[in-house]
Amino acid sequence: MINNKMKILIIGGSGVIGGHLFEFLKREQWDVEYTFKANNEPYKNGYFLDITDQDETSKIISKINPDLVIHAAALANVDQCQLDKKLANKINTDGTKNVIESCQYTKSKIIYISTSFVFKGSNKKYNEKDNPINPGTHYGLTKLNGEKLVLKSKLKSLILRIDQPYGWKQPWHHTNSVLRVIEALSKKQEFRDITDWFNVPTYIPDLNKATFALINNDEQGIFHLTGSDFINRFDWALKTAEIFGLNKNLLIPISSKQLDIKIARDSINLDNKKIYEKTGIRMKGIEEGLKDMLLNKPML
Repeated sequence: MINNKMKILIIGGSGVIGGHLFEFLKREQWDVEYTFKANNEPYKNGYFLDITDQDETSKIISKINPDLVIHAAALANVDQCQLDKKLANKINTDGTKNVIESCQYTKSKIIYISTSFVFKGSNKKYNEKDNPINPGTHYGLTKLNGEKLVLKSKLKSLILRIDQPYGWKQPWHHTNSVLRVIEALSKKQEFRDITDWFNVPTYIPDLNKATFALINNDEQGIFHLTGSDFINRFDWALKTAEIFGLNKNLLIPISSKQLDIKIARDSINLDNKKIYEKTGIRMKGIEEGLKDMLLNKPML
């Protein structure tokens, strides 16, 4: 077991995933620093870092000299990655390369936050031993390239694949599928959601606990930190309305073909048994996650 005297650096620590991990590790009294790109308001005393700048990336990681780097910075907008492949490559692949090379210099272990999108949609339920081939989006391709760089580096590493993270957020964070439904229905507004896109949504508090356990146990390898339900967006919205006591009649089922989108999203089902086998942590399904959200609703 690792003690909490190890130094941790979170790259992208003011974003949704990095920010929640930062808060969680701080509550556990771990020695944790973070970098930010666009927003330093949340926690103060962070380090500005554009990971596409190789010299600055090396300088900051060398200065902090962390035992562990959690790489949570990425261009995650699927449509934007498809429209601007050069920018997606620069941030998600070249930026990751810069982080890895800096970690090689400091001999830091690296945790790479990845995605279900490294796979292509099929009827298969993928586990960690399955080899991702031909992702269905350019976003997925850039993240897969990042995974390959991590594995090739020979650093001690964890690759954590997640899907559609949800939970309460800080005011500076991007929103998520659950909060969009709650916001619209709370205002008595109709909300359209999709019947033919399926996900295994990740409840963020479970992600935090699982990541913490993997760090504590000094685990290495690939883990699927996704939820336990493979569910379409409309049924997810229905369950959200039900749990939060909102009007389900305001939800309108639609096909993805009715959306003005640049690229379709594959429905990708990930198996999450490995994390339970290694840590005893069971990743929640939708109903259990939503009920936990309701129970832990932040005070206004």
